[in-house]
Amino acid sequence: MSVSIHPYFKAHAGKREACFALMPTFVAATQPDKDCLYYEFTTQEDEIFCREAYACGAAALAHITTVGPLLEQMLGMADLTRLEIHGPAAELELMKPALAALNPAWFETVIGVTR
Repeated sequence: MSVSIHPYFKAHAGKREACFALMPTFVAATQPDKDCLYYEFTTQEDEIFCREAYACGAAALAHITTVGPLLEQMLGMADLTRLEIHGPAAELELMKPALAALNPAWFETVIGVTR
């Protein structure tokens, strides 16, 4: 089963358009990643949500390393208001040490359909 990452951002006052302008750069950096199952941004006014999933925890961590500098840019213009990580228990355990500083909410996959 896959691992999904769900970061929610709130653009700082006057920074909404700058945050939006950074989104295509995130997508371009992610495009070559064959272990990325999906990656997209959705928005509601000043809120920005990145919907993303990876084949496994290691692939998700590799992605975070790839977009690290872009994430730092985004965090200069927006607050990370919530971070959720969803996946199988073993994959979450793999990711916990690397992401502990971001204080994510961890959701263990219980049952589902994978195609």
